[in-house]
Amino acid sequence: MRKLLSIGDFSKASQLTLKTLRFYHEKGILVPERVEAGTGYRFYSASQIERANVIRQLRDLGFSVREIQDLLQFAGDEHDIVAELESKHAEVKRRVADDRRTQQRLATIITQVKEERALMADTTFEIEEKDIEPVLVAAKRMRGKYSDCGQGFKAIGKRFGFKINGKPMLLCHDGEYKEDDADFSACMPVSGGANHDDIEVYELPAGKAVTLVHKGPYDTLRVSYEKLLAHIASEGYSAKSPSREVYLKGPGMIFQGNPNNYLTEIQFLVE
Repeated sequence: MRKLLSIGDFSKASQLTLKTLRFYHEKGILVPERVEAGTGYRFYSASQIERANVIRQLRDLGFSVREIQDLLQFAGDEHDIVAELESKHAEVKRRVADDRRTQQRLATIITQVKEERALMADTTFEIEEKDIEPVLVAAKRMRGKYSDCGQGFKAIGKRFGFKINGKPMLLCHDGEYKEDDADFSACMPVSGGANHDDIEVYELPAGKAVTLVHKGPYDTLRVSYEKLLAHIASEGYSAKSPSREVYLKGPGMIFQGNPNNYLTEIQFLVE
């Protein structure tokens, strides 16, 4: 009579845990040679070690228990499952690509959050006069409500993707506030690119600017505009058009966030 291995000895020989062996028994892919009546003790033959090794390697390659169950019905070696191996290889490639995109998105969100924290800690929320460097932007000129700018940002993001390298901006071309027929441009700083349909790529000029970081919802921006314009008038400056709004912190990539914590830098180039 052949000597059978207890489930403990078979576990050591196959490098499969007792829990896993019981699970495979339940699923019918590695059934013990004998199950003792009354005690339920499981015993395996030494010849089943090879089958256990096959199952372990297929699991390591990402095959599900159901897939392994189907494969073991007809496969004797790798040549019998080339099509299945190719299919699994393609599946893993897709998953790796998805994971890479997820990794990049996570890195972007983490970087954004850290930058916003540092910005909130360093910002004085006082009027500043500073020199602004030129910046290359992709811009979509629009007419309507300022709140419509989101569609412009979306179109630019879809077209320029990873070429975007800065915070979204709004150029306000009107010399006055307009509620429904405003003339504005949704802009995103970019590293390069060409005009596409109604999206133009051009350089915003450098210059001396009077700026103020506004903290709060967008519908309260007028308070900071009043402060800035009063300062410009008191200093005898002439404001150039268009004025700029740079959205330093707004709705997050996951959460909308608290509008009271939104940060918008208003910029007027002056002469």
